[in-house]
Amino acid sequence: MITRLVNREATQRLLKGFDFLALATGGMLLGLAALSKHDGLELVAMTYLVLVASFSTLLIIRTLGYYEPFQWIDWVRTTFWSASAAIATAALLIPIAFLAPVPISPSLFASWSILALVYFGTSRALVGWWAKSIAEFGGFKRRVAIVGGGQAAEDALTLLEKSAFDDMEIIGLFDDRYDTRSPDSIRKHKKIGKITELADFARGNRVDLIIVAIPMSAEKRLLQILKRLWELPVDIRISAAASELKLNHSAYTYIGELPVLNVFDRPLNGWSAFMKDVLDRIIAVCALIVLSPVMLAVAAAVKFESKGPVIFKQKRYGFNNELIEVFKFRSMYTDRSDATASKLVTKDDPRVTKVGRVIRKTSLDELPQLFNVLLGQLSLVGPRPHATHAKAAGTLYDEVVEGYFARHKVKPGITGWAQVNGWRGETDTREKLEQRVKHDLEYIDKWNLMFDLYILAKTPFSLLKTENAY
Repeated sequence: MITRLVNREATQRLLKGFDFLALATGGMLLGLAALSKHDGLELVAMTYLVLVASFSTLLIIRTLGYYEPFQWIDWVRTTFWSASAAIATAALLIPIAFLAPVPISPSLFASWSILALVYFGTSRALVGWWAKSIAEFGGFKRRVAIVGGGQAAEDALTLLEKSAFDDMEIIGLFDDRYDTRSPDSIRKHKKIGKITELADFARGNRVDLIIVAIPMSAEKRLLQILKRLWELPVDIRISAAASELKLNHSAYTYIGELPVLNVFDRPLNGWSAFMKDVLDRIIAVCALIVLSPVMLAVAAAVKFESKGPVIFKQKRYGFNNELIEVFKFRSMYTDRSDATASKLVTKDDPRVTKVGRVIRKTSLDELPQLFNVLLGQLSLVGPRPHATHAKAAGTLYDEVVEGYFARHKVKPGITGWAQVNGWRGETDTREKLEQRVKHDLEYIDKWNLMFDLYILAKTPFSLLKTENAY
């Protein structure tokens, strides 16, 4: 079952990339076979026309809307229009080919059109099979929650329904009021719960977009709602459908016909999220290959010193507070291990083995988390995942720092901005936890790929500072 929204931007870009590569490469090979002299001018003219034909085909397909995921399900229609775009482009380029400094034979365009037909027929059949299975579980639809009730919510829903989206599913309403001002349902859309229950609902169910349909004149209530919701890794918008505040048209963005004000965006989305994920896995594979002798040596040392498994598995909070199982080299005696981290490790902790002290200080115990990266549970860089019962000054982390769960708006990491700034290891005091959360939120706010690479480059040097690593 699809539990997350398919990355629309990444899938579209990848399909466009494959299309261009196939059409351009195929055209070049056909052109080379058709050239009589293979002289420089003829080769340049042929290359130029093939690239123009390939790019123009993609542009037409995009204009017709056949790079939209919902179009892929009907692969026969998508094939027809995509191949037609290629054939039309080839036909339009034939007169231009005659005007080239070195005339190009029309047979090249005929062969290229046949190639495009075969390619689009094959690729769209495969993409259509994949898209159909994804669509069955709502993987292409954004799941939208409406916060609010009464007239403001009804106005927002009216405009959304009028827009007739294929890529949006309204899952229900959330409002604290249960009286005539906020009915149990608005047409077919039912109230699921109170606003205070939305955060827990979003962590157990997929919610991609929250539209707050509260009159902007209710400023105090609006601020209270946003304060509750900002920790969630979802896009949050304020409906301006019933607003008496008439701003310039450019101040709004539009979801169909509904004007909204952007409040919070999910930090990582679209192509950037895809690139981070690809970079994570490539570097993780390389690191596992390079560090495999070190990991084997650590595993042997752990096994030799004390009885028990080499790998210690611990439940921790991951993206959007999802529980994940994090891998580490075991650094404690098996009968004294603390899977929930209800008691933090301290200096000279008797639960820690001799080998464990060394690998904890050098962070070698974290190396098995590279496998978590390959599984998609962790990123190389991000806020460190904390154990479920971890405490600072005897109090659970989320009770110490307001907005603590906002650090879970992105996937947790093996290393992070807090760690390279000296806030690694024990978080036994309020100040240490506050500094870690502060740096984690700063990382989320500043994120880009170069920032990740900078943190990765700085991580080995930060490991030399071991005063907080027990």
